[in-house]
Order: sequence, then structure tokens, then C-alpha cells
Amino acid sequence: MHDPHSERMSASETRAAGGLALVFAFRMLGMFMVLPVLATYGMDLAGATPALIGLAIGAYGLTQAVLQIPFGILSDRIGRLPIIYVGLLIFAAGAVLAANADSIWGVIAGRVLQGAGAISAAVMALLSDLTREQHRTKAMAMIGMSIGLSFAVAMVVGPLLTRAYGLSGLFWVTAGMALLGILIIALLVPKASRTLAHRESNVARQALGATLRNPELLRLNIGILVLHAILMASFVALPLALVDEGALPKEEHWWVYLSALLIGFFGMVPFIIYAEKKRRMKRVLSGAVLVLLLCELFFWLFGHSLHALVAGIVVFFTAFNLLEASLPSLVSKVAPAGGKGTAMGVYSTSQFLGAALGGILGGWLYQHGGLGLVFVGCALLGVIWLLAAATMREPPYVTSLRRPLVAAALADRGLVGRILAVPGVSDAVVVAEETALYIKVDTQQLDRELLERVLEDAADTHSA
Repeated sequence: MHDPHSERMSASETRAAGGLALVFAFRMLGMFMVLPVLATYGMDLAGATPALIGLAIGAYGLTQAVLQIPFGILSDRIGRLPIIYVGLLIFAAGAVLAANADSIWGVIAGRVLQGAGAISAAVMALLSDLTREQHRTKAMAMIGMSIGLSFAVAMVVGPLLTRAYGLSGLFWVTAGMALLGILIIALLVPKASRTLAHRESNVARQALGATLRNPELLRLNIGILVLHAILMASFVALPLALVDEGALPKEEHWWVYLSALLIGFFGMVPFIIYAEKKRRMKRVLSGAVLVLLLCELFFWLFGHSLHALVAGIVVFFTAFNLLEASLPSLVSKVAPAGGKGTAMGVYSTSQFLGAALGGILGGWLYQHGGLGLVFVGCALLGVIWLLAAATMREPPYVTSLRRPLVAAALADRGLVGRILAVPGVSDAVVVAEETALYIKVDTQQLDRELLERVLEDAADTHSA
């Protein structure tokens, strides 16, 4: 039995976090690998038009957005594993349907079915069941890193696999990765001894209304929606621009994305460090949105040579990586105590809606006005986000903590007030059904000793 207060993750926690991160990575790899290739290879499919290619790129986002929160809530009732197994099987079935398609409509149907395997919330909830409080942030960071890495790998591997095996082969590989995910869950991930009701990773229905009405969270939800709309619409246009304007054969696109993602990854790191250390998150976020907007205008005005396109794509991915990494951190800072899981659920739903909107809009704009209109449309989306980002408040630099309470302490009416009086505590809420206290703290200002004393006094007083 491991020490509940150990500073190191136990072997079972490491297996849980690593296994679930792999499942997430395989699934997202399957979603993303088609992005750099569908616009160029998909036009060979029967009935393909630019608008339908755009729909195929974004279609998974529609079903993912609609089903993610309901699947998460259902996993609280019937268990995590049934939802995750069924979701991965649905995802694999969608990939098989797309692999056997000889028309664009078959690929669209497959992508819609892939999105219906919406297991993100259930996987995050299972991670909470399998990890202790003090290691949960670390475990969730592993999953976040796996998603970012899978996107980078997909941009490079997608074109290489499609060159070797065609679009059909790409979807067969995707189906295989979903089945591999099932094996990882069955053989590698430990079995949970309990299902936790946990507001840091689960959606709480009673908190949905307040989350949707919170103006700061609304700005961040608009942000992730626009970011993924711009990404998907750009991937309707950029592969075609590389072929038409840059005279780069579609089989060679992988090196452009590899270069852009590597430079973009290292390029964003100083800005993230500056934003956190100097507490200038709003300035960095707004600057990155402006750069994204300018990239789209650059593609429109100057994207007529391979060198210009590659340079623009490198800067685009630097800004994209910075925004993709910063936004979830901002959501967790802005969400009220006990509301992080719900806020992240709404945020993820907004992200998938953005993916659907971007694919559909990018395809429609390209069909009606060519590459230039797609880039102008993306720039206009960037203007909307820039206005939302410019009016946001500087976020609070706080961390969420969850502390279990003794059942008797729930009757203490003054506990929240005493917790809020501790220097560095900005928000606190007691959740009776979990016998737990959720608090938001500024770690630079927190008086840890006083906080521990208040919690110990509450436990001692009510157990006496």
C-alpha cells in the first residue's frame, strides 16, 4: 500500500497516467492525421467539392461537441470503463467506414461517427479516480502534453502514411490505434477501486448555468472556438496553397509541418515563461492572437511563393502552440472554486464546435472565393477574438486545491469565512455531497501554515 502523502507518484499512478495519456494520444492522432492531407488527396473521391472537403475536415467536431458532456455525466452513473470501451469502438467503426468509402460522403459519415466516440470527459474522470490529490495536476499535464505531441506527430506522419498507403490506409491505421487504445485500458491501466465525484475533473450539472454566464470564461470559450475554427479553415487552404502557389508536391508537405512545429514549439516557450513569471498573461495572449490574425493577412497578400508560405506557417504555428498551451491554464485560473471540471467541459465543447465551424466555413469560402477568401475569413475571425481578448481582465494567478473534510465539519457555518480570511486564498466552497472543500490560492501569497491550522481546527472541533 503506498503512502497517501508521498511526494512521488506511485507505480500504479504512473501506469494510469501514462496509459491514459497514450489512449488520448492515439485517439487525437487519428483525428488530426487527416488535416494536412484531406484537402489535397480528398479531391480524388467521388462527389468531392471544396465545401464537402471542409465538412469532412470539421465533421467530427459536431458529434464530439454534442456528446462529450453527456458521456461524461453518464460515466458517473454506469462507470468509466464501459463508456471508454464503447467510445473507442465507435471511433474505430467510424475509421473503418471512412477507410471503405469511395465517395466524399462516406468519409464525412465516418468522421461524424468518429466524433461520436466522445470519451475525453470519461478518461479525465478515470484519471481522477486513479490518482491522489497531490499528483492530479501532474497526471493531467501528462495528458495535455500527449495531446500536443500527437498533433505535432500527426502533421508529419499523416502525409507520410497517405503517400505510402493512400487515404484509405490512413483510416485503417486510425482504426488500429483505437483498438490498441482498448488493449492499453484493459492490460496497462489499473482498475479503479472507487468512482470519485470530483469537481476538478467532472462536469457538475448544477454548476453549468454559472459557468455559461461567467463573462471571463465566455471570452476564453470564444477564444478556443475561434482558434480551432482558424486552424481547420487554414487546413482547407494551406495544403492547396503549397501545391498551387508553392509548387510543392503533396507528398513533400510533411517537412514543412515538421519544421514549423519544431520551431513553433521552441519559439513559444520564452513567452509562456514570461507570461507566468511576470504575470503578463493578458498581454501575451492578446499579442499571440494579433500575430495569428497577421499571419492570415500575410498568407492572403504575400503567400505566392514557397518561401513566403513556409515562413508564414512557422510563425502561425508558434502563435497557435502558444495559445493552445495557454488557454487551458487560463480556464483553470478563472474558473470559480469547485467549477474547474465544468468550465473545462464547456471549454472542450467550444473547441470541438470551433473545429466543425472552421472546416465547414473554410470549405464554403474556398468554393466561393478561392484561397484568398479563406484567409480573409480567418483574419476576420481573428478580429473577433482580438476584441474579446483585449477586453478581458488580467487573470488571477491562482491554483485550485481540493481538501477532504470530516463529515461533521459540514455543519460549520463559519468555515468558509475563516478559510477566505487566510492570506492568499481568493475563493472557497464546501461541496456537501463530496464532503470536500475547494479553494483557489495564490501560491506566492498563501500562508500555508495558517491554512493548515484552520483546517485542522475544523477537523478537531467537529470530531471532538
